[in-house]
Amino acid sequence: MPTFIKKIQFQKLLAVAALIILYIFFAFAGTNFTSWPTTLNILGASYFVGFIAIGVTFVIITGGIDLSIGTVMMCSALVGGMLYRDYNLPLWLSLVCVVLVGTLFGLFNGILVTKLKLPPFIATLGTMMISMGLGSIITNTTSKYYPSILEEDGWFSRVFVRTEGNFPSGAVFLLGFFIIMAVVLNKTKVGRYIYAIGSNEEAVRLSGIKVHNWKCAAYVIAGLSAGLAGIFYSAMYMVIIPNTGNGIELQAIAAVVIGGTSLAGGVGSISGTIIGVFIMSVLRNGLISMGLPAPYQTFFTGVVVIGAVLLDIYRTKKANEVKKV
Repeated sequence: MPTFIKKIQFQKLLAVAALIILYIFFAFAGTNFTSWPTTLNILGASYFVGFIAIGVTFVIITGGIDLSIGTVMMCSALVGGMLYRDYNLPLWLSLVCVVLVGTLFGLFNGILVTKLKLPPFIATLGTMMISMGLGSIITNTTSKYYPSILEEDGWFSRVFVRTEGNFPSGAVFLLGFFIIMAVVLNKTKVGRYIYAIGSNEEAVRLSGIKVHNWKCAAYVIAGLSAGLAGIFYSAMYMVIIPNTGNGIELQAIAAVVIGGTSLAGGVGSISGTIIGVFIMSVLRNGLISMGLPAPYQTFFTGVVVIGAVLLDIYRTKKANEVKKV
């Protein structure tokens, strides 16, 4: 069995074990943590983070990073809200534009990284600022509102978050997207080349493969995912505020790392990312059930991320030692 597959399986087992231990701990330490409303909150907090985490998994596997996904998600949602409220576009068409805006930002990132040779950190940091500023400029720094259940287009929340019977419909969409992206990553040429680029980009280039195109595709997928996340964020909260979204990308990247995707590239899986997303969501809701304020949530999330990165560094070091032997 290849070393990178062993690394993915080992990290996934650790992530699953951590998820189970966390849930059991909060079931005893928290208040009403195992109740249905808390379960809905865990799922609800996983929707938009799950989408952007799945998308950025492709980028990180190539050895890159995307710091713009949080603000791109918000900018896309602001554009959709503006088209719906200010220009009276049909809601379905506004939602298509939300996804389109996110995809275009992903393409922009891909061009910056592959054609203009900017380091991914710098390129996506710049895009993060551009998307945050653009969202404020085009909306004149005013919040945009999506329809609630009681309005004419009340189907929006029922379809993308939960039905009138309190069924978490958003979880079905996340599951469907997970399956599609898992197939893309594991069973298609796109996934094979993305893994290869992350493992040894120069070898891929020397074999005659157009590295720029496939690396750009990873950023486009991340942008598309951010656009989809914008829809679910809008359906969940209904109010989109300009100059927000900064920090959401860290939640997604943390979930990806916790799920076993290596920041060095070449190693990762969509299933591990989903596990990481739920670990983050369970941790956040579990700390709330214990009555701890937001700063504690941020603190413990940082501790978990550092631990996951240290574990990844340790595993990579051990794998390299085995290769040398």
